[in-house]
Amino acid sequence: MKLAFCLFKYFPFGGLQRDFLRIAKECVRRGHQVDVFTMAWEGELEPSVSINIIPVSGAQNHVRAQQFVNQIQSKLALYDWVVGFNKMPLLDVYYAADTCYQAKARRQRGAWYRLMPRYRHLIAYEKAVFAADAKTKILLLSKAQQAEFMHFYETPAELFELLPPGIAKDRRAPSNAAEIRNKVREKLAIQANEFLLLLVGSGFKTKGLDRVLLAFAAMPDELKSRSYVYVVGEDNPELFKREAKKLGISSQVKFLGGRNDVADLLLAADLLLHPAYNENTGTVLLEALVSGLPVLTTDVCGYAEYISKACAGAVLSSPFNQVEFNQTVVRMLLSSEQTTWKKNALAFAREADIYGMPEKAADYIESLKL
Repeated sequence: MKLAFCLFKYFPFGGLQRDFLRIAKECVRRGHQVDVFTMAWEGELEPSVSINIIPVSGAQNHVRAQQFVNQIQSKLALYDWVVGFNKMPLLDVYYAADTCYQAKARRQRGAWYRLMPRYRHLIAYEKAVFAADAKTKILLLSKAQQAEFMHFYETPAELFELLPPGIAKDRRAPSNAAEIRNKVREKLAIQANEFLLLLVGSGFKTKGLDRVLLAFAAMPDELKSRSYVYVVGEDNPELFKREAKKLGISSQVKFLGGRNDVADLLLAADLLLHPAYNENTGTVLLEALVSGLPVLTTDVCGYAEYISKACAGAVLSSPFNQVEFNQTVVRMLLSSEQTTWKKNALAFAREADIYGMPEKAADYIESLKL
């Protein structure tokens, strides 16, 4: 088949972008042609696919998105199927990495917000995928998503296909995990009696970095003096650096930027903190799980249920309570259950069906009738 894959922007450290590339490569492996249409591509080019950069202009994201769709519309008619990774018109298949925008707008914004051009644009693009008469097939990552989309758009249930998580098997803790842990901690100058807390994800505000900084500042002095927060991801850290300085913890909060060695950092850490404000899935939760790293997260994350099932950490219920989070960070760091959480996580990693997403997505695309 001849497939068009549409993605607004590719950069190597985004969860959506990694999923996009793994599905594309799986389709190519099966003998299909994949042509990518995008507004921007950062990082190394992928030689197995044809990458078409569509030039756009404009200060606002929704303006550039509209130009992008207008420019590729005639080109997409040449393909058997059009697979999209952002909400937009013209799609045959949509990979639903994002939450329901309509639900979020109505929960978090007033009526005035729905008068703005950006809102009208984003709703129009969401309707293009989920409206009852749209006919777009939807690759779903979280069952909770389906209820929201059906509530707001009356999307027929038969258009949804639930995928398993797509954790890469090379994220699992290797046989020499202890050796890697020691080497990384030595490189970072983390002593054996010190604690490394990790936050991973592009979009620091959404991931709850502000909550992490408050919790770290509230730790007992003795524990805080031998603990560090390492932040990994592509985002502007300046606001959070200022907050860390204000809280008196800037010397113990390190911003590493986007990294290719996240798997090693997960092995080196003592606790993954992910108190997200909203999160459709939370792939890093499972990446931590399969590496044996205990997790503290919030129940708004689609994949938080796996932490509970595995008994490999703690999931805080909504509404979020900062004091509860602060106390749980301390309790988990000092808990005698650390070894048990690690064993439970590794056992879950061996048995759970959490690795087959790219293959299942390719299976579904292949099942569509031309």
